Amino acid sequence: MGFFEKIKQGLTRTRENIGHSFDQLFAGELDDDFYDILEETLILSDMGVDTALEVSEELRKRTKAEKIKTAAEARECLKSILVEILTVGNGGLNMENRPAVCLFIGVNGVGKTTTIGKLAARMKGEGHKVLLCAGDTFRAAAADQLEIWSQRAGVDLVRQGEGADPAAVVFDACTAAKARKSDMVLVDTAGRLHNKQNLMNELNKISRVIDRELPGASRETLLVLDATTGQNGLIQARQFKESAGLSGVVLTKLDGTAKGGIVVAIARELGVPVKFIGVGEGIDDLMPFEPEAFAEALL
Repeated sequence: MGFFEKIKQGLTRTRENIGHSFDQLFAGELDDDFYDILEETLILSDMGVDTALEVSEELRKRTKAEKIKTAAEARECLKSILVEILTVGNGGLNMENRPAVCLFIGVNGVGKTTTIGKLAARMKGEGHKVLLCAGDTFRAAAADQLEIWSQRAGVDLVRQGEGADPAAVVFDACTAAKARKSDMVLVDTAGRLHNKQNLMNELNKISRVIDRELPGASRETLLVLDATTGQNGLIQARQFKESAGLSGVVLTKLDGTAKGGIVVAIARELGVPVKFIGVGEGIDDLMPFEPEAFAEALL
């Protein structure tokens, strides 16, 4: 199953929530009512009021400038607007200087560990040598869970006991990555609440270790968000961006939400790319994000 089919399937609940409105919308006339209903429909998809108003107003301007007369033609114009918003920065992982390091951050329960396991399997399937680092030493069984994923994906894991210093585990992983000539180290981190200073302190300590042990290595910091939390996830994302800096976002459980428009709001408000999306339970259900296919599936 290709990306479009998977994302279309993953957005089933969102389309069930808003699809009838879109069907009626694009079958009707391009008048003031059209834009009112469009705004309501976009807000219903959880794009947020500001993003929905901006998209609607931009569509109004373009249909006027391009002399678009029918709602059916406006659909393609709307799709292009969404694609422009969703196309932010570099959607791929930065692996120019290896071993590269990717830190995964986010609150507990969003699917960080599962995301790491699925990404490891995908990268190995693409021919990369991947090393997992169990940097979440505070949550009971976090390292055990990651070890199960390392076995499923067929990649190496570096871990210590529960309660160990996360920076010490990262040090071991950096050392192992150099010795084993790894292409990428995927680092799980503790799911601290986003408003706690210890998150920042811990990430700074980990970053210093990486800078010292792997100078010049390519780096990513990916925030994992649960799509079902909608606008609450966006609030989390803003706070994480302020405290930790982000190079991208991974949205999990997109198949479980009726509000897939949150992807558009995140791209617009944060200005960082959505790099991967989770659209199912399987090991191959974490997929690189493709803006055009997503916009098409959403509409």
